[in-house]
Amino acid sequence: MEFAELIKTPRADNVALHRPFHPAVEGTLCLTGHHLIFSSRRRDNAEELWLLHSNIDSIEKRFVGSLGTIVIKCKDLRIIQLDIPGMEECLNIASSIEALSTLDSVTLMYPFFYRPMFEVLEDGWSSFLLEQEFEHLSSVTNEWRLSCVNKDFSVCPSYPPVVIVPKSIDDEALRKVALFRYGGRFPVLSYYHKKNGMAMLRSSQPLTGTNGRRCKEDEKLINATLRSGRRGFVIDTRPLNVAQQARAKGGGFEQEVHYPQWRRIHKYIERFHILQESFIKLVEACNDQSHNMDRWLSKLEASNWLTHIKELLTAACLAAQCIDREGASVLVHGSEGTDSTLQVTSLAQIILDPRCRTIRGFEALVVREWLQAGHPFQQRCAQSAYSNSKQKWEAPVFLLFLECVWQIHRQFPCSFEFNEHFLILLFEHAYASQFGTFLGNNESERAKLKLPQKTMSLWSWVNRPEELSRFQNPIYEANSLVIWPSVAPQSLQLWEGIFLRWNRPSRFLEEAEEERINIIKYNKELQAKVNVLRRQLAEMETDGEVQEEEEP
Repeated sequence: MEFAELIKTPRADNVALHRPFHPAVEGTLCLTGHHLIFSSRRRDNAEELWLLHSNIDSIEKRFVGSLGTIVIKCKDLRIIQLDIPGMEECLNIASSIEALSTLDSVTLMYPFFYRPMFEVLEDGWSSFLLEQEFEHLSSVTNEWRLSCVNKDFSVCPSYPPVVIVPKSIDDEALRKVALFRYGGRFPVLSYYHKKNGMAMLRSSQPLTGTNGRRCKEDEKLINATLRSGRRGFVIDTRPLNVAQQARAKGGGFEQEVHYPQWRRIHKYIERFHILQESFIKLVEACNDQSHNMDRWLSKLEASNWLTHIKELLTAACLAAQCIDREGASVLVHGSEGTDSTLQVTSLAQIILDPRCRTIRGFEALVVREWLQAGHPFQQRCAQSAYSNSKQKWEAPVFLLFLECVWQIHRQFPCSFEFNEHFLILLFEHAYASQFGTFLGNNESERAKLKLPQKTMSLWSWVNRPEELSRFQNPIYEANSLVIWPSVAPQSLQLWEGIFLRWNRPSRFLEEAEEERINIIKYNKELQAKVNVLRRQLAEMETDGEVQEEEEP
C-alpha cells in the first residue's frame, strides 16, 4: 500500500494552529505518510509542530460557514485545534488523518521507516539481555540456571527464549508445568534478594479446574525456592471470588492441600476496561475548565485513579515486605500474568533494589519485567483516553506502573538517578514512537517482525551522553537501603506532569526547575571549595606539627 493513496490533500495554506497557552499561529499544514507537519509563516520558517499520526487518538470536525475546524486529541493527552479554510480541504485532511492514524499493519508504522540522524554508540536491542542479568545473579548464588526450553517460543508464546529457573528443575519438568499454567506461563525468577537469598517468582494462574487438578512438577518448582522449614507467600492479584469462579473456566489457584508450605493472599488490582474507564474519567476531569472546586474534587474522586494507585502500591509493598522482613519467597500471579502481576513484581523491585533506581537499572527493569515478560504493549496502548472506538484490550497498565514509580520518587526524591522527565518519556514512547522498542505484544512477535534488525531501539537514543543528561536527577545520592513508600491517602498526589501539563502554563514551572538546578549546582561548587579548604587546613596543621617537632 502507498501512503499517497490515503492522502487526499497533502498541503493546506492559511491554516491556524491553536494550542493551550500559546498564541494562535498561521501557517502551512502538510501531511506525510507518518507525520502531520505545521510550519509557521515566520521569516525563519520555524516548525511549530511535528506530530506522529500514531500519536493521534481521535479527531473531531466542526464547520462554521466555509471554515472548517479539526480538533486533534493525542495519546499523550494534549489537544490541538486546526482552522482550515475550505470545507472540502478540511474534510479531505480529516479523513486522511483518520486513515493514517489507524493503520492496521505494524510494518507500516514509523519505526520501520525512521532513520536516525544521530551516531549510534550502543545497540539498545542487546543492552539488557537476560544472560547479563544471570551473570550478575551467578556472582551471588549458584541455585539458579538459564533455561532455553522456550528457544522457539513453543512452550510459552508470551515468554522470552531464555528464562531463569531453579537449578534443580530440568527442562522436561518445565514443559509439564507449562501445560499446568495458563498460556504456558510457568513460574520463573523475577527477582533475587541478595540480602537474605529470598526469591520472587511470577507466573499465570494454575489450571486446577473444578476437579482440583494438580501438577507435582509445579509444586516441586516453587518449593525449590523455599529454605528448609520456611513458608512462602502466593500473592494473587484477583479477589478470592474471581479466583474461585476461574475454576469453572478451567483456571484456579494453588490449593493448600497441595501447597502446604505456601500461604495465599489475595490483593485485588483492577485491570482492563475498569482501569481504562478510570483513566478516561480522570483525563476528562483534568480537562474540565469550569474552575468549580466541588466539581473538580467530585470528578477526581469518581475516577478512582488514586484508589488504583493505592491498591497497587499496597500489593507491591506486601510483596517486598514478605521478602525483606518476613524472609520468605513470593510467587505473584493473577489470571494471565501479563498485567497486574508485572506491576507488582516491578514495583517491589523498585522498593527493594537500589539498582532499579538508577537510569540503566530502571531501563533493564522495563525490558526484563515488561517487554521480555510479555506485557502486550501493542494491545494495551492501541488507544489512550480520547478514542471514540469501542475498547477491546486497551488499558493504561504501564502508565499506572510509571505513576506509582513517580509517587515513590516524590517521597524519596534523592534515591532515584532519573527525573520525572524520564518517566514521561517512557509513557509517550509506549503509545507512539519512532523507535521499535514498544512495538509488538511479546518477544515472539518482535522476533517475527525482525524489530532488532529493522528498527532502532529507544535505549540507543536515550543512553547517549547528551540525551542522558536531560534525564538525570540533580539531587540523586545513591541509597543502598530498602525504601518503604507511604500508601496513606494524604501521601498520594495527582501526577500533574502527565495529567495537567497541557492544561496550564508551564513557563513558570520550567523557570522554577531551572533555578532549582542552578542552586544545586552552586551548592555542589561551594561544597567542593569547602572540601579543598578543609584539605589545605589539614595539610597546614600537619606541617605546623612537623615544624614544632623539628624545633629544639
